[in-house]
Amino acid sequence: MSSIKAPLAEPNQRVSARDLYRAAFERLKNDEPQRLPKGTLISQNNVAKEAGSDPSALKKTRFPTLIAEIQKYVDDHSDNRRESAHQVRVSARKKNRSLRERMDAIVQQRDHLASLLTEADATILELLDRVAELERALPSTNVVPLGQRKRSQQ
Repeated sequence: MSSIKAPLAEPNQRVSARDLYRAAFERLKNDEPQRLPKGTLISQNNVAKEAGSDPSALKKTRFPTLIAEIQKYVDDHSDNRRESAHQVRVSARKKNRSLRERMDAIVQQRDHLASLLTEADATILELLDRVAELERALPSTNVVPLGQRKRSQQ
């Protein structure tokens, strides 16, 4: 890959904005920017910034061919595009939010189950008390020795 630098102008010759933008676009494609950090994603705004102008200066009405090339390049390379720092933060926030929501749901579920367990324990204690009360009300034994029964009937 050859690196296209900003065209060198003769002292009395001005470099056109089209040439500056084109050179900036090529530098970004080759990952050799001069004004932006290395690894900067290619976009219309970043091409303008790399060319040293305001992003609003790179207009579709003035540079339709270049804008079309930039958009085509971005579309063609969108699958291997890294997420921006902002996108990474937003996705991390969404992930944390969903984890917090899951954790809140699990805490509510735990609290509900703990209350059911407490109710079940209380019911078991009440039933144990009722069984003990009924056992006390029963005669000590309901088995009568056989010999005693015959005598009482006579």
